[in-house]
Amino acid sequence: MWETLLDGVLRSLVRHGTLEVHMPSGRVGRYGDGTAPEVTVRLHDPAIVRRLVLSPDLAAGEGYMNATLTVDGDDLHGFLEVAMRNTSTDQQLWWRGLVRRARAAVRWLAQFNPAPRARSNVAHHYDLSGELYDLFLDPDKQYSCGYFRSTDDTLEQAQEQKKAHIAAKLLIQPGMRVLDIGCGWGGMALTLARDYKAQVLGITLSEEQLKIARERAEAEGLSERVEFRLQDYREVTGRFDRVVSIGMFEHVGVPHYRAFFRHVHDLLNEDGVALIHTIGRSEPPGSTNPWMAKYIFPGGYIPAISEAMAAVEKEQLWAADIEIWRLHYAETLRHWEQRFSTNIERARALYDGRFCRMWRFYLVACEQAFRYNWQCVFQFQLARKRDAVPLTRDYLYRGDTSLRAAAE
Repeated sequence: MWETLLDGVLRSLVRHGTLEVHMPSGRVGRYGDGTAPEVTVRLHDPAIVRRLVLSPDLAAGEGYMNATLTVDGDDLHGFLEVAMRNTSTDQQLWWRGLVRRARAAVRWLAQFNPAPRARSNVAHHYDLSGELYDLFLDPDKQYSCGYFRSTDDTLEQAQEQKKAHIAAKLLIQPGMRVLDIGCGWGGMALTLARDYKAQVLGITLSEEQLKIARERAEAEGLSERVEFRLQDYREVTGRFDRVVSIGMFEHVGVPHYRAFFRHVHDLLNEDGVALIHTIGRSEPPGSTNPWMAKYIFPGGYIPAISEAMAAVEKEQLWAADIEIWRLHYAETLRHWEQRFSTNIERARALYDGRFCRMWRFYLVACEQAFRYNWQCVFQFQLARKRDAVPLTRDYLYRGDTSLRAAAE
């Protein structure tokens, strides 16, 4: 029965690309329009068939992790491209709309992130072995979207250009006091302190990240110019000339958006400027993919611009500039996955084969989501005063000074 149901679902859903599925019974189904990519999937357990019918978003990732779903040639890119291209269209099955609405109805509970829960959620992902992240990140450990002036740029170039672009939007001057919310391993904070002579406070909820960030500051002789703390953004006091947050807003949760932007407002000096860099969705509000929520980012959520700006508007902040990056994260993830796959034996030595399959599924799924779904990156430049930044964006690209030159 379940094989028949799955066959019906795939015949209705798969319109682009070509998917061949080998069922546990030996039955073979071929779906799509015969165009590339052509992907062959093998299901090795009757239970995975049932689960793919009832909860495909969760079951596909779990099946790949547990090797009850395999792809010929391990063509995970092709498999997830077919999946994303066909689930992002308007020709979805009627019951998937019901599932989306049901998830949206309970998302406030899933995204309720008071400080203790926020710390637990952060530890789930960011307190993994630091060696794991060394396998695929650039040497500065930038775990967010790079800024690609060209798809030929290296990952290192893209990450330097991202930091230079953000520093330009912050209009950093020597001696400015800067708060970095969600500072990660300290790359942005150290860059602002070293290259722009700012006085920086970086906060994180990850003990592993805090340890490495402090070690880096000490090694570079920057401990007097940059401080790192294990602290929730709701616990920070004082005033800052600049506030920056890169890749942290995805962990705030919709119930806390107004509180987050209220703190940004209250922490800024009267002439202050903030730059919030976050993954976003270029579609109406939704819910978090259940596989991502369970295995990768518990409590995480990708905001629609309407949700974020509704909170900004209520907290007396000017949206001085909003920039949308479309394919930059897809290119970043392409580099990350290539590096991770190159180093997968080292990753397997740290964890095991199941973890490696989970991590690779995460990286490839995210890349394909940025290529074929509605994911993008938002940069919100915010200020308390309407004239806190120049009237036009010319200051970002003035003369022949490139972003790369600015970084250097």
